[in-house]
Amino acid sequence: MGRDVFLEMHSEAPARIILDVDATDDPLHGNQEGKFFHGYYKAYCYLPLYIFCGDHLLCARLRQSNNDGAAGTVEEVERIVERIRTCWPDTRIIVRGDSGFYREDLMVWCEDHYVDFLLGLARNRRLELEVSEELALAKALYQCSEKASRVFRDFCYKPLKTWRWHRRVVGKAEHLGKGANPRFVVTSLKAGEHDARELYEKMYCARGEMENRIKEQQLMLFADRTSTQDVQ
Repeated sequence: MGRDVFLEMHSEAPARIILDVDATDDPLHGNQEGKFFHGYYKAYCYLPLYIFCGDHLLCARLRQSNNDGAAGTVEEVERIVERIRTCWPDTRIIVRGDSGFYREDLMVWCEDHYVDFLLGLARNRRLELEVSEELALAKALYQCSEKASRVFRDFCYKPLKTWRWHRRVVGKAEHLGKGANPRFVVTSLKAGEHDARELYEKMYCARGEMENRIKEQQLMLFADRTSTQDVQ
């Protein structure tokens, strides 16, 4: 229903849309079915999956918190994309999410169905080595200016076992007062369309606006009050 309202609100098909995916906690108060303790949120909770397009809520899927934070994302994205493409076959679709969603099954599904993706990538030693020179430069710039400094690097990367091929990764080599703060994203978007800085600062960081949409769901629509004993 939410997808249909979203589609009907547009008089013509947009050239491009971004589907933002995220998970949040739904605290539990009592002995509800499917109750599990979540280490990150330090509470017993459910872990609903949200998918927004701008201000529009397209999916709110209730899940237990003992599963991967990206569980069910492929199925929900597939359902939403299929419905959108029946009305807007030529609209370009981008899936955007933080590092909790860089999963091989999601990236493979996007690549196989002509959907782009822009996902946070958890850092590791190999990734940090890729931007070691940029980190040194960012540190030198910080020491000169005493202001946060960023240097970006574009490179291809493939983990030893989990990805089927090399993908484009953008590294943000940042130095702050507390020290180095490297961050990474993996994407199907080409360098000719968006350079490294623009991709990270303008496209990826814009996903933070989704957190405001989730807060609206929780505070204004009481989406964090799940007091039922049975999951129906």
